[in-house]
Amino acid sequence: MPLRDYGVLAARAVARVREGATGTPHYQIHLADDAGTMYRAAINVLSKKAPSELLFVVVEDFRHPLTDSLPAAGSGWTTLASRPGGAALDYIRANLFDPATARPLPPDLPGEDNDLADLLDHYVQRAIGNPAAAVYVFGGRFGPEPAEPDQVFGFLPGNGVHDVHMNQGNSEEFRKDDGVWQDGGLLIRLPDGRWVAVFLAFQSQAWHTDDTTGHTLDTAPPLPGSGEEPMRIVAALVNAPGPAPEAETVTLLNASPAPIMLDGWQLLDRDKTALPLPATTPAPGAVLVVPGNPTFHLGNRGGVITLIDPAGLKVHGVTYTADQARREGCTIVF
Repeated sequence: MPLRDYGVLAARAVARVREGATGTPHYQIHLADDAGTMYRAAINVLSKKAPSELLFVVVEDFRHPLTDSLPAAGSGWTTLASRPGGAALDYIRANLFDPATARPLPPDLPGEDNDLADLLDHYVQRAIGNPAAAVYVFGGRFGPEPAEPDQVFGFLPGNGVHDVHMNQGNSEEFRKDDGVWQDGGLLIRLPDGRWVAVFLAFQSQAWHTDDTTGHTLDTAPPLPGSGEEPMRIVAALVNAPGPAPEAETVTLLNASPAPIMLDGWQLLDRDKTALPLPATTPAPGAVLVVPGNPTFHLGNRGGVITLIDPAGLKVHGVTYTADQARREGCTIVF
C-alpha cells in the first residue's frame, strides 16, 4: 500500500548529523517550524539492496509550478493528497528533472566533495541558522511520540519525516510502499529567492511505473536507464499572440542517430489530454514543430508537457512556470 501519511514539512534548519557509511546510515536534519515544534528529517544515504549507492539529482535553479502550491514557509507539517495539480511530488509524472542526469554517489567518504553527505551539506549548511532560508522536506511522517524523545537530537516529542526519496518502482521486497504522487525530496528556497531541489532514488527502482499502483511495469528499465531519450522536447510556445484559442506549439528534436517513426506517439498536457504527433519520420537531428489544438492545453500559469511512445511509456518531459509563460509570443526553450 502507499505511504501511510504523505506530506511536506515546511520549517527552518537548525542542525545536522552525518551518520557515516556503516549500518543503515542517514543524513539527519534537525528542523523547527514557526510554532516552535521540532522535527527530524531522516534522509537515506545508503541502500539495503545492491547496488547500495543512491542516485541523486540536484537542480540548482529549480523552476516548477508546484512551488506555487507549497504551504507557507515555517508552517510545519502539511498532509498532501497523492494527486496531480498540487504540491505532491512524482518523479515520473511531474517532470521534476531529467532522469538521465541521475548519478550514484557513495554515502560518506574521507575527503571533501566526494560523497552524498557532502552534497547535502553543501546546501543544508547554507540554510542552518539562516531565517531567510526556507526548507521543505517531502516524505512520510513518523510520530509524534509524546513519551519518546527523538533518538538523534533528543527533543520531545519524537517527530519527523522519512522516506525522503522516490517511493515507486520498488523491487519486490519494498513493493508494498509503491504509490504515485508520493515521492520524497528536499527543496530549499535560498534568501535570493532561488529554489534548490535535491531528489534521491535507489538504483534498484524503475523509471516506468503503473499510473495507479506505482508498481514497476514489465518493460521498465531501472533508474537511471531512461538514459538517452531518442526524442526530446526542446521548446514550446505556450502564450501565443492573439485571442484564445491561441496557436500553441511544441518543438521536438530527434536526438538519436537514426530516423524515428512517430506513428502512435503523443504529447500529454498537465491534465493528461493527448495530442497525437503527425505520422512522420524525422531524420537524425531534425526538428519537428507540433501545433496544438483546442483540447491540448498549455496554460499560461505554468504547465507540464510529456512525450510518450506508442507503448504509453514516457520518453521525455518538461515543465514551465507562470513567470516563463508571462511574455506573449515568447518561445520557452528547455
